[in-house]
Amino acid sequence: MIRYLLLLPLLALTVRAAAPAVARELFGRAADGTTIDAYTLTNQRGASAKIITFGAIIADLRVPDRDGQLAGIVRPAIFSEENYTRGFPQAAIVVGRVINRIGGARFTLDGRDYPLEANSGPNHIHGGRKNFAHRIWTAAPATSPDGPALKLTYVSADGEEGYPGQLTATVTYTLTQANTLRIEYGATTDKPTPVNLSNHAYFNLAGEGDVRGHEISINARLYTVSDEALIPTGEINTVEGSPLDFRQPMPLGARADQLKRQRYDNNWVVDRREPNRLTSAARATDSGSGRVMEVWTTAPGVQVYTSLLAGPTASDPKGFYCFETQDFPDAVNKPHFPSTILRPGETYRSTTEFRFSTLPTAK
Repeated sequence: MIRYLLLLPLLALTVRAAAPAVARELFGRAADGTTIDAYTLTNQRGASAKIITFGAIIADLRVPDRDGQLAGIVRPAIFSEENYTRGFPQAAIVVGRVINRIGGARFTLDGRDYPLEANSGPNHIHGGRKNFAHRIWTAAPATSPDGPALKLTYVSADGEEGYPGQLTATVTYTLTQANTLRIEYGATTDKPTPVNLSNHAYFNLAGEGDVRGHEISINARLYTVSDEALIPTGEINTVEGSPLDFRQPMPLGARADQLKRQRYDNNWVVDRREPNRLTSAARATDSGSGRVMEVWTTAPGVQVYTSLLAGPTASDPKGFYCFETQDFPDAVNKPHFPSTILRPGETYRSTTEFRFSTLPTAK
């Protein structure tokens, strides 16, 4: 009996060692010799997030449904030489230096004009063709009292994709024991430069299938008006009486017939009492699985981008919705929008939490 009791601590240590909170493995090796690593964060409840060093991508995210069954709820990233070369399609990438659009593919800062690559018609989108989502980040497990964490770092050279200054960007993922995926962005620079970092995760709380019946709410009474090219006009308007009014929960596809593009691709102005404080921005619920996702952020806006919600291709089996928490699009060219300019000696910080829970089991 004494011998058996002495073995119990050793057995417990062995079990924990077999399933570490942060596990590293090879994700893929490209033909040019580039190695991509994957780090899987697993919390005590079995939820997991796999992060890869290419693009700081969330390659897989698994949370339980109301019955405790795990399923992937973001579009998975799968290694192939084509994906490495072209970028992983519809992956949960980190976009930078500036997510979303910059009108005319140029901006003026401190009296100097900066032309950028026009990679969306005459406009610039998502930081250029080889933006942060196409770069290899360095990664190391981080310390957090809330759960397993991983910090990734990328140094963007002065002039990269047309942006001024050497920018050191960091992204820290924490998977808390309460099934929250926290994303903390940081950056410093040696020259004034615009910065607007976000994650472009394609969510489907059911794991797959039609998302039009998923219930969505957005904590916003205002949105930034855009032109036909989705460049903000500078006007900020109310959502009242429009298909953008999600102040009360509404099936995502309920007003799809009112959308010109048959999908949402709009920036909402998050209702908040205090700047730079975590505030509820949006909520998504899938009644089938019972999964609930709350989006909390310090950012002033949230761009919601969806799969097609009307027309012949609306029943796409890979339906999705993105909640891109961010500063306003084209803010660098709109002086009355919250500024996206980071200067030497300052630190850019932005935090977003995706909080997962489940609906009560139906009786």
